[in-house]
Parts: sequence; C-alpha cells; structure tokens
Amino acid sequence: MIDGGVSHGRSPLEQRRLVTQRERALVFMLQMYPNALQEGEAMEPSKVYFTDLRTHGHTNLPDKLKKLVYAAGIDQIDFENKFVAIKMHLGEPGNLAYLRPNYARAIVDVVRELGGKPFITDCNTLYVGGRKNGLDHLDSAYQNGFNPFQTGCHTIIADGIKGLDEVEVPVVGGEYVENAKIGRALMDADIVISLTHFKGHEQAGFGGAMKNLGMGGGSRAGKMEQHAAGKPSVDQSLCIGCHQCEKICAHGAFSFNETREYTNAAGRTRTVSVASIDHNRCVGCGRCIAVCNQDAISPDFDAAVQVLNYKIAEYTKAVVDGRPCFHISLAIDVSPNCDCHDENDTPIVGDIGMFASFDPVAIDQACIDAVMAQPPLPNTVLTESREELEAAGELDEAHEHDHFYITHPDTDWKSCIEHAEKIGLGSSSYELIRI
Repeated sequence: MIDGGVSHGRSPLEQRRLVTQRERALVFMLQMYPNALQEGEAMEPSKVYFTDLRTHGHTNLPDKLKKLVYAAGIDQIDFENKFVAIKMHLGEPGNLAYLRPNYARAIVDVVRELGGKPFITDCNTLYVGGRKNGLDHLDSAYQNGFNPFQTGCHTIIADGIKGLDEVEVPVVGGEYVENAKIGRALMDADIVISLTHFKGHEQAGFGGAMKNLGMGGGSRAGKMEQHAAGKPSVDQSLCIGCHQCEKICAHGAFSFNETREYTNAAGRTRTVSVASIDHNRCVGCGRCIAVCNQDAISPDFDAAVQVLNYKIAEYTKAVVDGRPCFHISLAIDVSPNCDCHDENDTPIVGDIGMFASFDPVAIDQACIDAVMAQPPLPNTVLTESREELEAAGELDEAHEHDHFYITHPDTDWKSCIEHAEKIGLGSSSYELIRI
C-alpha cells in the first residue's frame, strides 16, 4: 500500500490534513504514476524509504540520512569485518552538482558503527577528462573533497590505473551481455552500497542507482561494451606512433601503414607511423582506449538508447547478484545531465529529498515519480525543451508530464526499468514509507 507513509491509525481524511505542500506533490505523484501498488493488489511491493530535506533544531542532513538508512533496515546486513564498497560518482572537475563528501561520511560512519570496513569507489571513464585514469581520477576525487580526512575512509579506483583491472562476471538471465566487465575492487567487496546523485541523463534519460552501479561499475572496457555497438577508431592527427595499442591488442587489429609529421614538446619534428584499426579483426574490447596516453583512440557511441539501458540493467545485475546490497539516492540538484560533464546546468526541478531501499529498480522508480510530480523550475533545459517541442507540435499527451523525456526527447528512460524487471533485478512497484 502506498499512502505516503505509515498511517498510525489516522483516517485517510486526517492524514490528508496533515500533509505539507511537498507531501501533496508526492501524493499526486502516487496518483499519477501507477507503479506504486494500491492496497489489495497481489504482488508484494518493494519498500522505499523517504525523508525530506527539512531540518529542525539540532538535526542536520547527515543525521537525517543516517536515520533514514537505519529505518530502511541497513542494520539487517551483517557488516562485521566485511569489506564494504560505497559506489558513488566522485564528480568531474568543474561540475558542482555531485554529492558532497559529507553525505559519504555519514554512510561511512554507519558502516563503521555496524562493524564494516568501508571504502569509496568508482571506475575510470571512457571519455577524455579528469577521471580517465586512476591517478587523474584520484586527483579529481581529492579536489572534490573525497579524501580520508573528509570522508573517514579511503577512495579506491576500482579498475586500477589504466582501467584494465577488471573481473568478468556472468550476467544471469542477460540478453545483451554474457559477461560484464566490472572493476575488480568493486567485485572484491563483500557488500555494495550505492550512494547516488539522482539526476537527468543525456543518453539514459535519468541517472539513478542502476546507472551508478551498471555504467559506473563497468571498467573502461565495460563502458565501451555498454556505449558502443561498434568498435573504436583512431584519430591519426593525435597518434604519435608509440605502438602501445598494438602491444595490448590480442587480435592483431592494428597496423601502422600511414605516416604523419609529429612535433614533440621540445619542438622537434619527425615522421611517425600512425595507427589504424582493422574492424574485421577488432572485437571491441576497448583495451586500446585505456593504454593510449594521447587520447587518439575513441569509441563510436552508437548503441541505441534502448540497448544502452538494457546493458546498464544487465551490468547492474552483475554487480549486485550474490551479495548483500543497499541503495541510497539523493534527489537534490536534479541537473539535466550526468555529473560526468565538467559543468552543471540549472536543476530542472527543486530539491526533493533522500531515498533508501534494498531494491535498485524500486528506488529508481520512486525517484523518477518524485521528480515527475514536481513543477519545473523556470529557465532550465526542461522548460526550454518543452517550448521547442510544443512549438513544433511534437509533445504528445503520453509525454506531456514526462520531465525526463521533455528534457532529452531522444532518450527512453522506461526501457531501463522495464528490462531490469524482466531480468529479475527488482520491481518498479514500491511502497513509499516516509521517515
């Protein structure tokens, strides 16, 4: 039953009188979106716990977060002497929408209270930026406040210095991925906690727990598999002919038959042989991308948005299967794009609150519904895109209140939820319990 929280014996009329304006928005959400099961339906919904961002007296937001996760049952997990991976996005330098390390510290404290050995972790990125290798990634993490003094634990880049330290994990029931390539440190953990900044996403439609674990938990080769249905290519204007790609390729896909003039940092010019890839031999593993220090090799981001979301769901299943997992999502600074951008645009809706659940699908659906129920903030990508769609006559009734579709009309966020349910990752039906 979804009633916005525990009734405590009050009549429905009394409960309605008690709700605040924000609570009314969440009640409206439950009326608008049928994923929250109504009383009497057969399937047992997953429990999603929610708390708003109001603070009173001596209670601050980290305290509220701790109270939330305890109420959601995190202490049901046996943490004693277990290695606990807290998987989160550490923020691209320049982006200020990522979760503050203070929230990570709150979860670290809870894990330590329960006897666990926590570490914060993420995997290297596929694109060029401040987190493309383990050293740059740690520099970025420290710059953004993710250091032991602030968070109370170490930060470990799960797939190592070059993004090659991975484990191939079978995907039970997978249709698009046979073996997911997951960062080794993430797979070495006994317990996984996802701590997610919930937001929009320019390719997946939304970025939630599954995006954090599935795409975020993939090694560079794993991200390549999810993003690209095809194979990488070489920008020969950047290649310096070092042959590192050729050395790591197990399939003999590289050749160096073309040349160019290369001027080094000392101003000396010489002729170098530049790489090219035989796509008939390439298997699309992405390892060459990781070893190229010149960023001359890049994937073709050509996976259809639905297939991308299917793979994200399957990679998430590889991460969570077979061990205790717990999921926390904060719907604050709901930016239109991923925190992988080196900037963050205006949030599309106001801050909502914090969610916790054992079910990654249910918590994503609850966050989606909560965002949908909020009025758009003015002068945002959401409002601008709505105006453009309406002017072109392209905003149909089915998407009229879909903030994620309107923000990024070429995406299909529902495909991730639907496929996750299909493969048994979780349920989009949930009971929202207010704390």
